[in-house]
Amino acid sequence: MLKKILLIGLLIIGSMSKAQQTVFLYENGIPNSKPFPIMEKEELGEDGILRISNVSKPSLTVFMPTAKSNGTAVIICPGGGYGILAFGHEGTDVVKVLNEWGIMVFVLKYRLPNDQSMVDKSIGPIQDLQRALQMLRQDAQKWNINSDKIGVMGFSAGAHLAATAGTHFNTSFIENKEHIPLRPDFMMLLYPVISFTDDLTHLGSREALLGKTPSIEQIKEFSNELQVTKDTPATFLVHSRDDGAVKVKNSVSFYEALQKNKVVSELHIYEKGGHGFGMNNPTTKDKWMDKLKAWLVVNHWVDLEIKRD
Repeated sequence: MLKKILLIGLLIIGSMSKAQQTVFLYENGIPNSKPFPIMEKEELGEDGILRISNVSKPSLTVFMPTAKSNGTAVIICPGGGYGILAFGHEGTDVVKVLNEWGIMVFVLKYRLPNDQSMVDKSIGPIQDLQRALQMLRQDAQKWNINSDKIGVMGFSAGAHLAATAGTHFNTSFIENKEHIPLRPDFMMLLYPVISFTDDLTHLGSREALLGKTPSIEQIKEFSNELQVTKDTPATFLVHSRDDGAVKVKNSVSFYEALQKNKVVSELHIYEKGGHGFGMNNPTTKDKWMDKLKAWLVVNHWVDLEIKRD
């Protein structure tokens, strides 16, 4: 077992080595932060999942396309219930495929809510994602990306963060004197935590972000299905009906709100698969990444050949 864990670790490190660089989000002090000893920790579990905890210095890990760049960029927000980041199977593992599609990928290591390190922990993660969007648009020419083709991809609680960016972009949680657009151009949400309402929420994610006694106003504000408008970005959703951690109704309610507002959207529900399956649902030969590729092409986010049966 130890040899297996070490081998997996070497594979992850090898994948990470393909990253061009790590870019820290803030040069002149991290907003909404308190003095706090940095105790960031990385652990590789027996399940092969690389988990990062106690993130206090947010960054982007940059992965260049392995195919010809098409100018599209994606920011990946790994999940982990706002308590850890599942940085491997919901982060760097997805990079390889997106890079093969000519997409530049930025894996976001966002701050995890913490009353000890943040003045207001409820806005720490969205500040980091907004800052990432701001940076990519400001430096689009440097990265050789199209500032109108920057999407966000999130898994579980990371998808809640991505959906928050897609529904709260008119509120700037960071300093934005140049009024850089903070709206993602498209979203990909995998088994997402969407709602913080009592009947739908993943309680661990809600408590991590808002505490044990959130106000009604906070619950409504961070229930993203209630914040959808006609300007919400086009969205691709995947969930499984038997998800025992995050109810499938999270995706359904968000999709229904998108449809009501005539937002381009597509929802795929698997009968089985549970929660946290990453790129590969082990209960089916069907690959949701193939469906995602077709969706990106049809909606002109990438220019790729699609195989027809």
